[in-house]
Amino acid sequence: MRRYERAWTAALLAAALMLAACATNPVTGGREFALMTEGREISIGEGADAQIREQMGVYDSPALQGYVADLGHRLAALSHRPYLPWHFAVVDSPAVNAFALPGGYIYLTRGILAYLGDEAELAGVLGHEIGHVTARHSVQAYSRATGAQLGLLLGQIFVPPMRSNPYGGPGIMDAAASGLGLLLLKFGRDDEVQADRLGAEYATGGGWHPEGVAGMLSTLGRISELSDRRGVPNWLSTHPEPTARVAEVAPVVARLLETVDASGLRIDRGGYLERIVGVRFGDNPEEGIARGHEFVHPVLRLGVEFPEDWEIQNSDTVVVARRPGRDGYMLLQLAEEGEPATLEAIAERDTPRDARNVSAGGSRINGMDAHIRSYQRDMDNLGAVMVRAAYIRHDGQVYVVGAVVPVAEFTRIEREVNRSIRSFRALSAEEAARILPNEIALYEAVAGDTWQRIAQRAGGELVPAATLAIMNGYPVDEQPRAGGRLKIVVQGSPVG
Repeated sequence: MRRYERAWTAALLAAALMLAACATNPVTGGREFALMTEGREISIGEGADAQIREQMGVYDSPALQGYVADLGHRLAALSHRPYLPWHFAVVDSPAVNAFALPGGYIYLTRGILAYLGDEAELAGVLGHEIGHVTARHSVQAYSRATGAQLGLLLGQIFVPPMRSNPYGGPGIMDAAASGLGLLLLKFGRDDEVQADRLGAEYATGGGWHPEGVAGMLSTLGRISELSDRRGVPNWLSTHPEPTARVAEVAPVVARLLETVDASGLRIDRGGYLERIVGVRFGDNPEEGIARGHEFVHPVLRLGVEFPEDWEIQNSDTVVVARRPGRDGYMLLQLAEEGEPATLEAIAERDTPRDARNVSAGGSRINGMDAHIRSYQRDMDNLGAVMVRAAYIRHDGQVYVVGAVVPVAEFTRIEREVNRSIRSFRALSAEEAARILPNEIALYEAVAGDTWQRIAQRAGGELVPAATLAIMNGYPVDEQPRAGGRLKIVVQGSPVG
């Protein structure tokens, strides 16, 4: 009998714990499983906010910060949880992203601002992220991960480390170690669709046109099509299928427009564009910066020219250039530290055991000692690949400039690969001092303008023509209309 009493007591206790772990969703009104009280949610968000600000940095523009925060607070006041201690910040990251933490902490990167076309789209992004908080998506993701003991399967801000993924840059090991990754888990499709709807509702309630949500999703979809899901536009790693969601939010927008006088809704393209003039675009020069198809680093005093039209992605540990539309990658990184002293020994150490058809030899590249090694091997997702890497000694360090290309494709781009490898050069102090950050400027299109012409003439070929088209809300195969006010990228002012 006592055994049954113990079992019954345990069952009651389990039921009590389950009830205690249930909460009412503020948006749906339904009961949901959650291992986090609202007080705990706010506390976790507050602690993570300090880490986000330390690790990513806050973009240094009080005017821009105030503008985004003002819009955010106006939208949050209309949300299902207006009483939360809402916080809004623009972080100093070139990535195209926005994200929310539990408790009302919302972040936009400076990178995403360049791709929004007007204030309505900005309101749509802010409303979308507010929706993730009001619907407790972050809390639900946290609860699922905690309940299932998935703490090691952390979400990502950036793509995984280069050693385990041939497509990307650095992982977020620092963020993972601090627990931030657990709060930045990828949301499911249903969560994203619900956040789109909430964003449109909050924007309309605040007087902004709900088409801003569809507009920003269309632009992000074009980034997805240009870069593919394996690239670094970081929104894509945490916000799935933006193009498909445009059609799903359309009925929501139509319904909302039936409830208001659409002529009075705010879009404000001109005002938004004026506010982002001078915002830094791309990487900070002290971390290395892309100038067209060349990557230069004024602190390390080096430069490399990658093949034209290849997409260059910079990170703390590696620079990756990706061949457009096909598998094919080049990289620049420091060789790993270790005992070998000669370039040949370092290259031998880094050659995998399954390498075949190895060829190697010493060389000189622009006055610097080098060792170039080629071999074939099999890699996940790519199959048989040709690897060609040059180990170059520069200013007391050893750098690796290399290519990873499917064997079947290598012959047709071998000349480009060799040219890039041999383009590695040292920068003079004078040239390094002239490297300034890129920033947003405005340009009025004239008759006959093409994106290629604007990129070359007005922008100095700092970014590809396709990037300019997407930044301005155009499909990449549609040319700008005469008289249109466009965002371009120009060389800006000295850092600091």
